[in-house]
Amino acid sequence: MIYPEFFEEKIRFNRVRELVKEQCLSSLGKERVDEMRFVTLHDVINRWVNQTNEFKQICVEESSFPTSYYIDVRGPLQRIRVEGLFLEERELFDMRRSLSSVKDIVRFFKNKEESNTYPFLREIASKVMVYPYIFERIDGILNKFGKIKDTASPELARIRNEMVKKQGSVSRRMAAILNKARQEGLVEADTNVAIRDGRAVIPVPAGNKRKLNGIIHDESATGKTSFIEPTEIVEINNEIRELQYAEKREMARILLAFSDSIRPYIDDLIYSYEFLGIMDFIRAKAKFALRINACLPDMVNHATVNWEQATHPLLYLQHSAEGKEVVPLDIALNKEQRIVLISGPNAGGKSVCLQTVGLLQYMFQCGLLVPMDERSTMGVYRNIFIDIGDQQSIENDLSTYSSHLLNMKYFLKNGTPETLVLIDEFGTGTEPALGGAIAESVLKEFNNMQLHGVITTHYTNLKHYASGVQGIENGAMQFDTHQIKPLFKLLIGQPGSSFAFEIARKIGLPEGLLDEAKMQIGEDHINFDKHLREIARDKRYWEKKRDNIRRKDKQLEDVYDKYLGQLENMKKERNAIIEKARKEAEELMATANKKIERTIREIKESQAEKERTKQARESLTKFKGRLEHQDDKQKQKIEREIERIKNRQKKKGEKVVNEDAESSESFKDNDTAIRKEPVKTTKVKNDGVIRKGDKVRLEGQALPGEVMELNGKNALVAFGQMLTNVKVTRLEKISNKQVKQALRGMNKQSLGANLAEKVRNRKLTFKPDIDVRGQRADEAIHNVTAHIDDAVMCEVETVKILHGKGNGILRQMLREMLNTMPHVKSFRDEHIQHGGSGITIVEIDI
Repeated sequence: MIYPEFFEEKIRFNRVRELVKEQCLSSLGKERVDEMRFVTLHDVINRWVNQTNEFKQICVEESSFPTSYYIDVRGPLQRIRVEGLFLEERELFDMRRSLSSVKDIVRFFKNKEESNTYPFLREIASKVMVYPYIFERIDGILNKFGKIKDTASPELARIRNEMVKKQGSVSRRMAAILNKARQEGLVEADTNVAIRDGRAVIPVPAGNKRKLNGIIHDESATGKTSFIEPTEIVEINNEIRELQYAEKREMARILLAFSDSIRPYIDDLIYSYEFLGIMDFIRAKAKFALRINACLPDMVNHATVNWEQATHPLLYLQHSAEGKEVVPLDIALNKEQRIVLISGPNAGGKSVCLQTVGLLQYMFQCGLLVPMDERSTMGVYRNIFIDIGDQQSIENDLSTYSSHLLNMKYFLKNGTPETLVLIDEFGTGTEPALGGAIAESVLKEFNNMQLHGVITTHYTNLKHYASGVQGIENGAMQFDTHQIKPLFKLLIGQPGSSFAFEIARKIGLPEGLLDEAKMQIGEDHINFDKHLREIARDKRYWEKKRDNIRRKDKQLEDVYDKYLGQLENMKKERNAIIEKARKEAEELMATANKKIERTIREIKESQAEKERTKQARESLTKFKGRLEHQDDKQKQKIEREIERIKNRQKKKGEKVVNEDAESSESFKDNDTAIRKEPVKTTKVKNDGVIRKGDKVRLEGQALPGEVMELNGKNALVAFGQMLTNVKVTRLEKISNKQVKQALRGMNKQSLGANLAEKVRNRKLTFKPDIDVRGQRADEAIHNVTAHIDDAVMCEVETVKILHGKGNGILRQMLREMLNTMPHVKSFRDEHIQHGGSGITIVEIDI
């Protein structure tokens, strides 16, 4: 690769390096970031990116990874290789804390062996040697504050004990001397002992300094106070000073002995700090990957690019801070499509695409994760050549175009099929016709050399060449022709227009000037550019149509799957209900048959004794009565329910009656009133008006009924002792005379049996749960009321109402309605795990 410093600067990799360095915990990791370089070995890249990806997983899933005391002690360790030199107290404390972090990291990965997680990181940790002896020796020397313990050696303990005794003696003697000086008036009454040069002294006014025997150690800034060490304690302080020197010598001896003991392990200890730096470096890469939303795509050991949803990391960070979105890049470079020639308007994103390809490929081959979709594929290139910007030089006598040509020369000389070429504004810098011709020749040679590359241009001849040759594919940066602004989206498969005239017109150049420019450039060129725009527009239109069709197909599939599942559930429920009904019928028949057989057996065994026969017949009659009583009990419940509904209607007062009357009168005068008040009156087939209390019969049946309630297009009708909800349009209003005729023509016994059968069927099909989500309030209240009525009839004690949470309005209205229902004993929220306040559990008083 040529000019690595220039390359990194042009693709902004130096900025990436700085951002990674910001995530480091120590200088150990920052050194590794500075050493981060582009490599071409597949195994090395694979190991690096997998290490980073594993640490990214640790950052997301683990909270116990050690991140404290990443301290570099390699310098002091290198120093004590020389005999006679030793680690200072502070250096020893830093080594203790940092080696503890190393030990914790090694233990962390050791504990992951059973789960076989983080294999690439565990491989690094397995090479680190941890010596318990070193920790034991340091812990025997230092306390938890990093100071040498009194017990580090017997001699040090003796010296420090002696110092304590001497200092106590000094304190006592100084207190006595100070009290005496106060009594004699040599010092002020509030004077206290002071310290000068580590020795205890008494502040004495300058006029009295000759009256107190001792050594003057210092004077105040004004000269009015002298600090005197009394003669009586000079000798004791000298002894203390000698003990301090002895303490330092003993401490140095202890540290020297320790340094001598670890000298054989210095290489292993230095490797421990190399390991600590590696962990810090990998952690910094993982943290940066999380910041830019990077991942590990599929990796192959050959030159290829197949990226989906790739983004420029620096642009992503900048736009995220500003609340903007980055348009992702989809691009592929392979054997069939080795070079992508990107054209389009200025400031349309061509250079950003170019830099994104260069930066992400360079980052990946430096061991960094890249921001793109995980389904993408990353290849490995041996070289990345780049020609971006101006490299003109006065010293080297290079113009802008000359510098471009020198780069082209280098690319042609050193390029291979494993080379990635990135060229911005190909062929510019000289006369367009000549520059375009040379650029076309160079592009042809690149194609013959089978180089991979991304090249941006405005030259029409290059677009024509790319459209007619294998290995090179045109790409266009999309442009909104209505709003005259770029869309920053790369479209592979067609050349792009520069939209020069549209941009110039938006800026405000005179229309006459633009017309003259069109005449000069020629009609063919204008038409070519126009056709490009039309193709781009049509492509966007059909892509939008295709996306809509795909989305609707997905919706249809979801609806189909939903209804198929519901149908399957309904079949299972139906089979379950039928099976339950069959078992109940079998049990009932078995009970009845056993009773009859036992009665017959008793009659036969009694040999026609009148008393025994009479008792058997009475027993059979009682059993038959119990069976019939079940139907009677059910009939009574229905009658009570009808009475309850009638009472509830009466409680509504005269207001409801007046509204019904007004609605009826309105119907006679103007049928518009019917449309305004559909709940009160509804027009039926014979032009009659259905009201509460009217006698009606169901279409196709002779059984008459009475209207109990009206709700929109539905009516609650009592047919004998059975309540049912039916459409108003299926009802026919009849007179009292017709009711009597119908009742005379019906057999009361068959009517009761039919009613009982219907009640039993309703019990078999009734479900205690009701879903009213998405319904209007009045519709939901009506449906819930009818459901509670059915539950009472079917002797169900508990009902669930699924109304959802939302703003709680529907829930509140339903509960206010439940408070008015006489059969509702109580209601409450469902358990939080099963829906909470989105479901109401209703207890019914049976």
